Amino acid sequence: MMTRRQTDKRDRLIQTAVSLVHRQGFHQTTLADIAQQAEVPLGTVYYFFKTKEAIGDAVVEHYLQSYREACQQWNSNSDPKARLEAFVQLMLGNSERVSQSGCPVGTLCSELHKQGYGSLANQASGIFNELLTWLATQFQVLGKGEESRNLAVHLLAAVEGATLLSQSFHTPEYLEREAEQLTQWIRSL
Repeated sequence: MMTRRQTDKRDRLIQTAVSLVHRQGFHQTTLADIAQQAEVPLGTVYYFFKTKEAIGDAVVEHYLQSYREACQQWNSNSDPKARLEAFVQLMLGNSERVSQSGCPVGTLCSELHKQGYGSLANQASGIFNELLTWLATQFQVLGKGEESRNLAVHLLAAVEGATLLSQSFHTPEYLEREAEQLTQWIRSL
């Protein structure tokens, strides 16, 4: 069992890895980069994460846990439209950062699949799968029935597409415009 200090150090390493992977990509981020940025000896990184794939697992788990917590928080609102709007705001809310580095999960999934990381890539794609399931549930509550999964895919695709355009052109304008349009669409359902 890890001590509080060890847990804090491990968490700091994960946060550092999350930040570096988002900024420069998984393939480009080394364990030495993580150690340097976290201001710990490289051996400390190896103590907690024996391989780069192990840090990749931790990064994916971080995002998965973050989205699960967000969904749990959104579920406290009784209005499914408000829950969907909260999703849009989270995904498109940090437009400046996202326009520079893209969607942290989308870019990670894409890179891992391109680089042939197999099970880690599939694990990362699981984040989107959980989001799609959550979104489909919201549309079902709105009475959209069998159409719910398709509407969930449409919403996530619109968010990811706006993110990609904003990153490609390094401008938050596409994100902001899409957030407005998606919010209006959700309200019209």
